[in-house]
Amino acid sequence: MADQQVLATGHADMDYAEHEKTYRRFLMLMKWGSIHVVIILIILAFLTL
Repeated sequence: MADQQVLATGHADMDYAEHEKTYRRFLMLMKWGSIHVVIILIILAFLTL
């Protein structure tokens, strides 16, 4: 590992496009998951009044 060179754009063995795509998908799922949780909490609050 120490003998591998790191390029200015990153490590040669990394697929940065795929990494960024996965990270964007993760952020999207966290955003929509949070929105759904908030909606469920609001519904439950109205049901318990």
